[in-house]
Amino acid sequence: MTSELAGAGVVVTGGGRGIGAALAARLAAEGARVVVSDLDGDAASAVAERIGGLAVAGDAASEEGVRVLVAAARAHLGEIDLFCANAGIAVSGGPEAPEEEWARVWEVNVMAHVRAARELLPRWLERGRGHFLATVSAAGLLTNLGSAPYSVTKHASLGFAEWLAVTYRHRGIRVQAICPQGVRTDMLADAGPAGEALLGPGAIEPEQVADVTVDGLRDGRFLILPHPEVAEYYAHRATQTERWLTGMNKLQRKLDDAS
Repeated sequence: MTSELAGAGVVVTGGGRGIGAALAARLAAEGARVVVSDLDGDAASAVAERIGGLAVAGDAASEEGVRVLVAAARAHLGEIDLFCANAGIAVSGGPEAPEEEWARVWEVNVMAHVRAARELLPRWLERGRGHFLATVSAAGLLTNLGSAPYSVTKHASLGFAEWLAVTYRHRGIRVQAICPQGVRTDMLADAGPAGEALLGPGAIEPEQVADVTVDGLRDGRFLILPHPEVAEYYAHRATQTERWLTGMNKLQRKLDDAS
């Protein structure tokens, strides 16, 4: 895909900061024409101005927001070649988390991807090509201690990406998922001491995620793992499930004792 990025029309949601901003900058450096979307219009504009792109402010999770974004991007780019469904949010807690928080995380982390695909697929299938890149998180392959809403929705977003891949691969639709662990973004900072204890030691910069992602676009692998050790953890979870669950529970107990 890297060789195709020069001149490609790209959309990055959640592009105002963090991984999204780094992706937008890296893709623009590869020669792509980038539309930066973010709920924070000022942040989107700042990134777009820096990389020579177009900013589209709005909610990339809502049905109307997705329609507006896709229409604006197509008007500017002519066609969307690569859609980076990067926007994501996290809240702490388990079943006791408020109903509205569960619903909000589901809308952003899952339904935003579904709604984007709904808008994109008809044109992509008609022309026989299109590229959907989902920022999922290692939580979608493993779990995220302290946040059931984040863990559950990231598993769902990975499941949707897999479904897209197996359903449309033969029709020219490429689907990939980025699954990093700790990344030095506002989300990690907002996770507090527990998040820092879990993910801080191995956390990488958003620019490193963007670099690995471009490598992944080059070789086409479905899972893009900025932390390579996640592949081992994922295999361990699948093949030694009881041992993996015991180990994760031991880590949870350590967090409980420290709190």
